[in-house]
Amino acid sequence: MSEAVLIERHGATLVIKLNRPDRRNAVDYAMSQAVAAALDTLDAEAELRVGIITGAGGSFCSGMDLKAFVAGSRPEVEGRGFGGLTEAPPAKPLIAAVEGYALAGGFEMALACDLIVAADNASFGLPEVTRGLVAGSGGLTRLVRRIAPALAMEYALTGRHLGALEAHRLGLINRLTAPGEALAEALALAAEIAVNAPLATIASKRIMIESADWTAAEQWDRQRPLVDAVLATHDAQEGARAFAEKRPPLWRGE
Repeated sequence: MSEAVLIERHGATLVIKLNRPDRRNAVDYAMSQAVAAALDTLDAEAELRVGIITGAGGSFCSGMDLKAFVAGSRPEVEGRGFGGLTEAPPAKPLIAAVEGYALAGGFEMALACDLIVAADNASFGLPEVTRGLVAGSGGLTRLVRRIAPALAMEYALTGRHLGALEAHRLGLINRLTAPGEALAEALALAAEIAVNAPLATIASKRIMIESADWTAAEQWDRQRPLVDAVLATHDAQEGARAFAEKRPPLWRGE
């Protein structure tokens, strides 16, 4: 694994730490490849239930490495997008733990996550228009679905930063913490998720994301096979038995 990305295992949670603190974790191609590989590990290993992406050195990610871009290198991984994440998020839940800045591509990576935990002094933004660029790694299409469209348009067209307190008020951030505590709170949130049935968790995430594109007429037909597949598993039976027997369930992921 590249030193630009550090991997830590905390029980059922995989922590992926962007590790270029001298560049505020600006993303180059090597970092994108390393993140993609880590996300493959998250989805491939049954004992892992939740992923967290965070940044070293007190900042989440300042976006694309502009020096590398000027030199002719782009950070996108084929089929995976910016940061090895934005075009192909993992099937399992992914949390962004944000300290400091999550700007440009860094904000796009956070938006590609399912949940965001942030320090109350963190700052988000899509400043691409101020540099002659476009937030083309999902920032524009995701932000407009996460907050009021008129506000998303304003932040995208002005490039203005969005403070964590306001982002939380707008429903973009799940949990606010004191500075330096975002990762600890993200681990606590991950632990709440990880105790649940893994197949049911994955299916729930998939339905919530994919249903944004479903018409009302097709909603039930599209959802039914995903739900029925989970209901047919050992874990569905185990969950019901454990409830009746007043004991914690023992999930097998099958």
